[in-house]
Amino acid sequence: MSHSDPNCIFCKIVAGQIPSKKVYEDEDILAFHDIQPWAPVHILLIPKRHIASMAEVTEAEAGLLGRMTTLGPRLMKELGVTNGFRHIINTGADGGQEVFHLHLHVMGGPRPWLKG
Repeated sequence: MSHSDPNCIFCKIVAGQIPSKKVYEDEDILAFHDIQPWAPVHILLIPKRHIASMAEVTEAEAGLLGRMTTLGPRLMKELGVTNGFRHIINTGADGGQEVFHLHLHVMGGPRPWLKG
């Protein structure tokens, strides 16, 4: 990991200082179950390197983001989600972002959780 923020909860999860229920990990990406799920299956995919939000993404991150978005479907299948799922990235305070470390929500399972 080339850059982290010592005050960032997701950087602390990457560093192993805070436990998480990991689903996947490689040298660049960590995926884990959301502790406040909005759906029956709700995972977060994060870059291990601290990037505050999509507003800070450059062309240099195109490959990383591509890997994150293609990893989501594979992980959902492995977790038993077979009838569809949602990818969400909140950006900035007005975009609903609560943790300022880029993260991709991937949510699926039976639809009663999906309102609109």
